[in-house]
Amino acid sequence: MLILASKSPIRKTLLDNAGLHFLVASAPIDEREIEDRLLTQGENRQGLAVALAKSKALAVSKANPGAVVIGADQTFDQDGEGRHKPATIAEAAGNLMAMAGTSHSLHSGVALARDGEIVWSAVDTATLTFKDFSRAELDIVLRLEGEAILGSVGGYRLEGPSVRLFSRVQGDYFTILGLPLLALLDALAVHAPETLSQGGER
Repeated sequence: MLILASKSPIRKTLLDNAGLHFLVASAPIDEREIEDRLLTQGENRQGLAVALAKSKALAVSKANPGAVVIGADQTFDQDGEGRHKPATIAEAAGNLMAMAGTSHSLHSGVALARDGEIVWSAVDTATLTFKDFSRAELDIVLRLEGEAILGSVGGYRLEGPSVRLFSRVQGDYFTILGLPLLALLDALAVHAPETLSQGGER
């Protein structure tokens, strides 16, 4: 059995599109507590992404003996400063206007756990550069996006109309979406090849 320890719709879609047969489960962890503790201990935001992925995978693995569990998380990094998902469209607008003309990184961590142990983990980074867009340009994008952007750590969706705000993207597309999919599929082939041969309805 393969389990995705995440309720992220985009991660679920990526695994669905890859033809994997899996269940979805929420990881009972306090992400903010883990973040605060690790950053206080000197962890950087890249390390935080993989640490959160491991925590999710382990939490769900301990409750599902024998299952292969995928944990994944993403952190935002602009010169060491992070952002979380905006609570409102107004908050997203303020954050995005403050980032016009700047670059930032997205770190996507992923881990596999089985029987309460991490068997593999990785982290990948992409760098994105915003255009020096105007408030009028942003308002058009916000109108097109609606509340969908509230599910994104940076307040934008590269797979949606928010792509209009960018001038350059460096890195893997799947990493930007929050799951280093190619590395994950390679890891499954090594650590849980049976998960790649399953199919059918969940």
